[in-house]
Amino acid sequence: MNRELLAGRIVDAVRSVVRSQGPVPLHAPELAGREREYLNDCIDTGWVSSVGAYVDRFERDLEALTGATRAVAVVNGTAALEVCLRLAGVGPGDEVLVPTLTFVATANAVTYRGATPHFVDSETATLGVDPERLQAHLERIAEVRGASCVNRATGAPIRALVAMHVFGHPCDIEGLQAVADRWRLTLVEDAAEALGSRWRGRHAGTFGRLGALSFNGNKIVTTGGGGAVLTDDPELGRRAKHLTTTAKVPHAWAFDHDEIGWNYRMPNLNAALGCAQLEQLPGLIARKAELARRYGEAFTRVEGVTLLQPRSGAEVNHWLNAVLLDEAHPVGREAVLDALNAAGFGARPLWTLMHRLPMYAACPRDELPVAEALAARVINLPSSAALAAA
Repeated sequence: MNRELLAGRIVDAVRSVVRSQGPVPLHAPELAGREREYLNDCIDTGWVSSVGAYVDRFERDLEALTGATRAVAVVNGTAALEVCLRLAGVGPGDEVLVPTLTFVATANAVTYRGATPHFVDSETATLGVDPERLQAHLERIAEVRGASCVNRATGAPIRALVAMHVFGHPCDIEGLQAVADRWRLTLVEDAAEALGSRWRGRHAGTFGRLGALSFNGNKIVTTGGGGAVLTDDPELGRRAKHLTTTAKVPHAWAFDHDEIGWNYRMPNLNAALGCAQLEQLPGLIARKAELARRYGEAFTRVEGVTLLQPRSGAEVNHWLNAVLLDEAHPVGREAVLDALNAAGFGARPLWTLMHRLPMYAACPRDELPVAEALAARVINLPSSAALAAA
């Protein structure tokens, strides 16, 4: 089958599912609940900044949803991940194991701590870090010295492992936790895309010592811009709240600060939006699951393409639907992206792999054959919940 014919069949499959008129974005927010009511309440009461009832409520709602002991709302997902890394003890001179297949914020957060990203490979089933390849890589380059893992080549401590749940699909988090335990690494979860996703009944972002969520405008639930730190450690939760509130010592009127912190607290306006959005999350997930089902049915009739499916035991929020072009039927990612976007469907490739970005090209890394193959094969399709009703 030639490239043009297969690309055309992919476009036809998407068109059979997405029946909306006009250009269709990759993922659009849906503001169909009490957002306006809650925002007006903030305006009417004057509580619009980083203190207010909706911030507290949003954190408690996140704890109820995820089962985390503590949720701390912050300004965005990158800030949440940076806070997680600081609480995990990551600092200047350290290395942090990070998937090369991730959004740039994952690596940037490591760099903000003065540490160096150390890139590792992924697996095809979940697009997350492959624990077996990671274990083999650490056996080749690292050793445990006392309570620390050390890179023998660089001499730097490898302080943490960041596990990313790509497109809402839980990675092999139990396998990665076992590797982290074996090598004295702190496991931090980048669950920015995984709100509402679970592995064997447990919410993504609650397996590691710390987890980070994102509520950017393109996420399944949005606060406009925002994120959250999750932890089951009450002391880490207290520290997260303290550090993200400029490390201000509580007092009725004095402004004393006992360490360097961040002004990272989520504004009440954003939290109000998030509270209204969380009320709608079950319905959003249900409609996105229906959209994924329709895509799955449509692509069973297209040879050479496979829809990324949840593995057994995973409940997936289906944030973004992704298809994999078969290696045995190479059509060319660019040809498919060109055809889809020309037809008005907002499709995109994977992010540029981190080790291919100029600022990270010299960072330590494993061999990355799976991630490099996936980068040439994965395409995201329009995934807004509203499309299930089209």
